[in-house]
Amino acid sequence: MTEESPLPKLTARPKAKRIVGIDYGLARIGLSVSDESKTIAHSLKTLQAEKKTLATAHKLVAELTQHALLYHYEIEEIVIGMPLMMNGTKGMLADEVIHFISLLKEIFPVPVATWDERLSSVQADRSLREGNFSRKKRSKMVDSVAAIIILQNYLDHKKLIQQQMN
Repeated sequence: MTEESPLPKLTARPKAKRIVGIDYGLARIGLSVSDESKTIAHSLKTLQAEKKTLATAHKLVAELTQHALLYHYEIEEIVIGMPLMMNGTKGMLADEVIHFISLLKEIFPVPVATWDERLSSVQADRSLREGNFSRKKRSKMVDSVAAIIILQNYLDHKKLIQQQMN
């Protein structure tokens, strides 16, 4: 005869799904992550780029994987800022971003979207200036803040599309 345990069975809480935002640069990469409801973008960190793009992609995947494990969530999607000119054509860095995305897709099985990042760095710098951060402090934070702006705009757009469909 087996006895039923008086304690309820514990079930593992399913991992929340989040979206990661990236402001890609040849020297630094700003990272942000959404909350569980995919409503608000939060700063993650700024990553120093490696000399080789593939090494940078591996470093990014390791960082994102470690953060997701630590905070118990799954990365549902990645959105990377696409550097466009004011007239809407691809900027000089666009080919680098496209190459980085192709490498990222090879090593990390998560959907990757691009988002128009025009003026995101300008907006980030302006916000930091208004916060009275020194030039040195702004330069360390601008990529991360730009990643927040890219992701927040993407999240807002997704919510708007969802509302229009309902």
